[in-house]
Amino acid sequence: MKQIKLLVAFLALTLFISCQSDDGKIDFTLLQVNDVYEIAPIQGGKYGGMARLETVRQELLKENPNTMLVMAGDFLNPSLLGTMKYDGDRIRGRQMVEVMNAMDFEVAAFGNHEFDLSNKDLEKRINESEFPWIIGNAMNVKGDSLVPFYQNSNPIKGSHIKEIIDKDGTKIKVGFISVCIPSNPRSYVKYSDMYKEIQREYNEIKDKVDVVFGLTHVKVEEDKKIAELLPNIPLIMGGHEHTHKDEKVGEVMIRKADANAKSAYIHKISYDKKTGKASVSSTLKEITDQIASEENVKAVVDKWQAIMDRQISQIVENPYEVIYTTEVPLDGRDTPIRSTQTNLGEIVTKSMAFSYDNKVDCAIVNGGSIRIDDELMGDINSVDIFRVLPYGGAVFKVQMKGSLLQEVLEFGKNAAGTGAYLQRDGIQNEEGVWKVKNQKINPNKTYTVAVSDFLMKGLDIPFLTEDNKGIVSVSKPTEKEIAYDIRKGVIAYMKTLK
Repeated sequence: MKQIKLLVAFLALTLFISCQSDDGKIDFTLLQVNDVYEIAPIQGGKYGGMARLETVRQELLKENPNTMLVMAGDFLNPSLLGTMKYDGDRIRGRQMVEVMNAMDFEVAAFGNHEFDLSNKDLEKRINESEFPWIIGNAMNVKGDSLVPFYQNSNPIKGSHIKEIIDKDGTKIKVGFISVCIPSNPRSYVKYSDMYKEIQREYNEIKDKVDVVFGLTHVKVEEDKKIAELLPNIPLIMGGHEHTHKDEKVGEVMIRKADANAKSAYIHKISYDKKTGKASVSSTLKEITDQIASEENVKAVVDKWQAIMDRQISQIVENPYEVIYTTEVPLDGRDTPIRSTQTNLGEIVTKSMAFSYDNKVDCAIVNGGSIRIDDELMGDINSVDIFRVLPYGGAVFKVQMKGSLLQEVLEFGKNAAGTGAYLQRDGIQNEEGVWKVKNQKINPNKTYTVAVSDFLMKGLDIPFLTEDNKGIVSVSKPTEKEIAYDIRKGVIAYMKTLK
């Protein structure tokens, strides 16, 4: 009799468990960041910081073990740390990969700034990564051949698949697909049509997974076109714009967080296997100084920050001293700085004139020297200026004929959209007429111009070299002068604006 009772109890328990297993519904979370160049907090420590982001991830993991951290492109470059040397080599994103490895990223999409690196350096960073990379519309040019990019001998694909299971046994496969904006042409990269490629990726993966998400790095207008092409994707997690976006095309949601982990998107998703539908609830989470730093990731961040601080301290004292406070964003984003005059470009060029006690007629710098690809807000310190101008370099005092100055300015104007576009001070263009201090340039007059040393190498403007016949003289600063390092001049000038 006792055995019968035990058997009945066992069957009842088995029936109960079976009723509780695989209910066909599963909840999971995607934590999204994009365009992250700085591993440490920015804006005087008020925003961002990968160790703070890790705290958010750990809290989400406690709520739901099926939490995945994803990167929607742009993380290897630009960064101040990336320009510095460690162990004899430029760091070039090594610090970011090490931090991301410590944070257990699920997958990372290529952004256009990943291709700022040389092919060799990019291959190093990819192979150091413990997370998979994806891209669907770029191939690696090797001689006369086009081959995929590789990660530890495995070809990088345009998609990534993750299988997840919950406590009651519901199991699904989640797919991610990606394309990147073709805005960084490099000799070792061949881009293909992003719309054709993401359709191809979707068609290849849709029958292998239960639900597909976009993880893209393109303009929001292009994400909208992708949403029109792929109306069954519930969510596109994107990057590139640097300011958060919340758009919807049909039933497709498009979400982008703020750059440098000033915010992150938390997407809580419920998937029903019976209906094949995913419901998405998205929350933009600000990453601020109210969030504690997770200790393990903080230790990695601190290691790299110490390397950076040692090198900066060799150039300026008190690198974290606030030198200026602004309520108006100072625009150093790539697209504006390479195509129009911005307030940050104005400050940089005014500081170049300031470096020579304003005893110059005008100042010019190539927009490509300004590498921050972000806006500065709030309290600004010397480290921020190093982020703006990571390569430094001297400011020369150049005497040149008006004819050459006019030719240089016209070249810069026609180079809009590239790094050769010129940020200027003391120069105006009115209805196609170039003026210096509101006077039309006289081709025969000699002008004194503050010019970045990079421009004088003829790299962006081929004919602007010291041996050009239009150059009368070139004065180069000594190491004791603030013009010896353009960043010193900017810091000194901004202190006068307080």
